[in-house]
Amino acid sequence: MASNQSQIPSKHHVERDTVLGNIAESVSGEAVSRQDSAPSRKQHNTSQPSSPDYDAPESYMNIHDVDEDADRLDPIEPVNTEEQSRLQARRQRRRSSVSQTSYAIPDSYANVPELEGIAPIPSPDERRLRAAPSLEEGRALEREFSSRQDAQQRGAEQEETEKPMIEEVSRLATEIYTVSYLILFAILGTLARLGLQALTFYVGAPVSFSSVWPNFAGSLVLGFLAEDRMLFRYEWGTPTYELQLLRARQNGAEEEAGGSSSDRTAIDLAAAKKAHMATKKTIPLYIGLATGFCGSFTSFSSFIRDIFLALSNDLLVPDAGSITTPRNGGYSFMALLAVTITTVSLSITGLFVGAQLALALEPITPSLPFPFTRKFLDRFAVFLAWGCWLGAILLSALPPDRFSSLGVAETWRGRATFSLVFAPLGCLGRFYASLYLNGYLASFPLGTFTVNVFGTMVLGMAWDLAHVPVGGVIGCQVLQGIEDGFCGCLTTVSTWVAELTALRRRHAYVYGGASVLAALACMVAIMGGLRWSDGFSALSCLH
Repeated sequence: MASNQSQIPSKHHVERDTVLGNIAESVSGEAVSRQDSAPSRKQHNTSQPSSPDYDAPESYMNIHDVDEDADRLDPIEPVNTEEQSRLQARRQRRRSSVSQTSYAIPDSYANVPELEGIAPIPSPDERRLRAAPSLEEGRALEREFSSRQDAQQRGAEQEETEKPMIEEVSRLATEIYTVSYLILFAILGTLARLGLQALTFYVGAPVSFSSVWPNFAGSLVLGFLAEDRMLFRYEWGTPTYELQLLRARQNGAEEEAGGSSSDRTAIDLAAAKKAHMATKKTIPLYIGLATGFCGSFTSFSSFIRDIFLALSNDLLVPDAGSITTPRNGGYSFMALLAVTITTVSLSITGLFVGAQLALALEPITPSLPFPFTRKFLDRFAVFLAWGCWLGAILLSALPPDRFSSLGVAETWRGRATFSLVFAPLGCLGRFYASLYLNGYLASFPLGTFTVNVFGTMVLGMAWDLAHVPVGGVIGCQVLQGIEDGFCGCLTTVSTWVAELTALRRRHAYVYGGASVLAALACMVAIMGGLRWSDGFSALSCLH
């Protein structure tokens, strides 16, 4: 039974092979017609095996940070037959030297928001402004595609038997790779967030709440990853997107000479981008970067916490100590608006700036070597991720400053190590919540909404317990680890703003407003009960 299931191609496999086959056939066919080469060349191209990829689950379509349909900026430099010949030869050499590898990705991965069809730049081509499909339209297209592929699966199964055998990684191994990358990048994202907060919290800082800068930086990285076409260019073993760009350049040259139509060029570029995304969104390393690092670098719960502290006049500034100047309710409301508008606007700006950087740096952006990522990095990440998590646990049990400063309270556990212990739990919780909840309602990403509101509630409860105080120094440090690690990685701003830019305007306002209002209402109920009754006590530990 299991062997039979492993031979049935997933819907993403059929999509990949169909698009890749069309691209290879069109590029090779046009090269033959232009160069008057022998018919045997075309026959050689059509007999090549399908390129290796990750066997992605359908649920990866609910990860909301990858665009499949928006066009790229057409290259303006002309192409010659010599350049195309070199590229074809390089592709043949790579196919002959790279082993075929396929990953059995569960279908539920399509719901993870960082892999959804989101376009930070709807139409990078400044000469042809055309809006990209919204998140709702993308989901509808995915459902339509799934229904069509069910009817064609038997035919695709027959085609697969005619191709050379592809080395397939088991479903369990693929899941282990994905989880390991999430653990590793959750730890790195947490360290980046804590470090950037420490760097931006200084006397005379123009923005007093330092949580805004990790949210901006994480959104910027996510925008870069979503628009980038170079890092994972060889994830099929061949530069498929680059081949299609060459063909688009040829079509553009024909158009200038009065030949083909510009619509054909747009279709070619859209097909190339769809082929690239069909593989990119199923790569465990990319999932770790987008969902693990960017999601853990940003924190929705810290954003809502700062809104509440601004409302209650408890938002501390670096040069004011623990005492704030009394003010009336009107100024507190203005402070609430300032934190909200600054964070949301800077985060959305970071998303678009990152996408523009990806376009601007495309000529110099390196590409990850195919054998390195598939044969070495995936396996090495398993040991590195779990080893780092175990190291964080050991550092929490035996902090490095225990014997260095006798008589001084240990601070490493409260500042970093406990956060690193809880960070992977929050990241994995967000990932699996997206798998099972984001697919229910296309116009309202329920998974992201749930983890953001729930994580904010947990942070509010941990904040109250730390300011009662109970548990002494160790208890205070554990609670701070829960706030910075678990809640910081469970909630995300980067995915949230990416969804806001991808949804239709009315749905985006409803989703964004409901997320902020629901989370703030929970925070007022939890933290406000203590703040406006007994007040916040001083912390028992240093942060």
